[in-house]
Amino acid sequence: MSGTSEGPAPATELNRPSVTESEIATSPRAEPPPLLSPSPPSYRSVFTAAPLAMAVVDRGGTVTGANAALATLLGRAPESLAGAVAADLVDLASDSRTWHAYRELLRGERTRLRCTRRLKHPEGHALWVRVTVSPLPADDGDVLLSVADISDHHELQAQLRHVRSHDPVTRLPNRTQFFERLTAALDAESDEEGGTGRIGLCYLDLDGFKAVNDTLGHRVGDQLLAAVAERLTHCAQEAGRTRTGAPLVARLGGDEFALLVEDSTGTEQLADLAESLLDTIQAPFDLSGRRLSVSASIGVVERHAAGTTPTALMQAADTTLYWAKADGKARWTLFDPERNASRVTRQALASTLRPAIERGEFALEYQPLVGMEDDRVHGVEALIRWHHPRFGTLTPNRFISLAEEDGSIVPLGRWVLRTACRQARDWQVEHPDEPPIFVSVNVAVRQVWDSDLVADVAGTLEETGLEPGLLQLELTESAVMGSSGRPIQVLKALSDMGVRIAIDDFGTGYSNLAYLSRLPVSVLKLDGSFVRGFQYEERAAAPPNPADEVIVEAMVQLAHRLGLTVTAECVETSAQATRLRRIGCDTGQGWLYSRPVSPDRISELLGAPGVQAGVGNP
Repeated sequence: MSGTSEGPAPATELNRPSVTESEIATSPRAEPPPLLSPSPPSYRSVFTAAPLAMAVVDRGGTVTGANAALATLLGRAPESLAGAVAADLVDLASDSRTWHAYRELLRGERTRLRCTRRLKHPEGHALWVRVTVSPLPADDGDVLLSVADISDHHELQAQLRHVRSHDPVTRLPNRTQFFERLTAALDAESDEEGGTGRIGLCYLDLDGFKAVNDTLGHRVGDQLLAAVAERLTHCAQEAGRTRTGAPLVARLGGDEFALLVEDSTGTEQLADLAESLLDTIQAPFDLSGRRLSVSASIGVVERHAAGTTPTALMQAADTTLYWAKADGKARWTLFDPERNASRVTRQALASTLRPAIERGEFALEYQPLVGMEDDRVHGVEALIRWHHPRFGTLTPNRFISLAEEDGSIVPLGRWVLRTACRQARDWQVEHPDEPPIFVSVNVAVRQVWDSDLVADVAGTLEETGLEPGLLQLELTESAVMGSSGRPIQVLKALSDMGVRIAIDDFGTGYSNLAYLSRLPVSVLKLDGSFVRGFQYEERAAAPPNPADEVIVEAMVQLAHRLGLTVTAECVETSAQATRLRRIGCDTGQGWLYSRPVSPDRISELLGAPGVQAGVGNP
């Protein structure tokens, strides 16, 4: 039984919380004010006929008299109450604090005690009562015990609490109760209580629920949600048969449900639960004569409870549910810290890209483009690096796609263009006796559409003093082949200006060689996938493929017939260079000659008689 006492606690217990939600009258003993007491006959008649259940209790705690209302309320015979122990009748000894306060009142050290008790009626039903004990204005020390039936009020409060904590459509615990339970589970010291110290969560979302709502209406949608809730509850009960308790099933809102597994035994348990959830949801639903089929996507998280917060757990579950949706729906996906770290990193990079340009966190490295016949540096490709203060040096594949998505590729591309052209001009001034080298700069399609690339190039060349013929702009094959309108106009204007246009990664996209004759292109850069097949060394992972050489030779010959030069990418061995030279490639680029290096290293190569294998490597 539980109880609630009312009234202030003694000075020594003012800050002590009540385990029984008791509020006990705790003021020091004081002489009661003079009262006008009715005459004894009148007093007895009022006491006997009063609708409030009452009893007179002596200093020893024994009932000396009780009215009929008390006997009726407790389901006792009136004659059985006289001589009974009052504390036993209303369960005042079930918790130590209330019992202690009651004993103080009998000794005259308190002026009132009030508490709430749950009693068991002889007929079997529960009875909630409010008990009040206070001294009578006589000098013999008797006290008056009164008992009020508050069962209806308590039931109403319980119903209100249920409404606040449960979803009206599915009758499952709602979001509020779920987070209360989750917080309590994470706060519990389960390791010390023999638990596993782990927690698991299946976060579920229905695939295709919006279509049901939109086509059949919200009434059918609510019926579907209720049916889903029933199946999820059944799965949870089945899962709990071999455990001390079933997972908590809650509706978090919309078509989102969660199953909380306290003291989980590991990912295998969560995986089995997720599989059963998928199977039960995928079975067709029969609703009011309609047969509906939906599926579910589930994010699964399982981890140590220690150090985990409700927010962190739900963020992980939400992320994992997103993965399940993105991977094709109708599946469950387990939270992967590495995959999440990549996602977080991508978000962090996207949010700091534009400020990084202003802070000067970017730098350029240059990789030589070497003549196949004379082994001399004819040009360099400018390759951007991001020296991120948190993630270190990042290569373009980590951030260029982000820059294209948010439009920051335009200011970033302008910075690359100016920096590379200025550097090319500096090399020309530093080595006046050497043939000037060109610089090749990559251009994204969005730069062509979202900026005035022709004006940017013209302004940069004028500002740096670099000749147009010493600037080469590289665009990917897929971005150029089949283009019309603005991109073609831009390329023609740049070509007319004297700027070289190169097609990067040629051979992996459309490969429409005939279309090249109508484009203002001067250079083809063969994709490295062709060059990697040119291996003769014993260490090669696979024997050379003769078809690679045939394909490359055909592309080189046709390119030359169209007046184009050819650069081979990813040249790593002398054997590859020999074969490429034999079939007519003009220039090569790759680690055989140099990795991407700083501008100073390029200056050293410009004065060398020829570039030997590895000369430019750090």
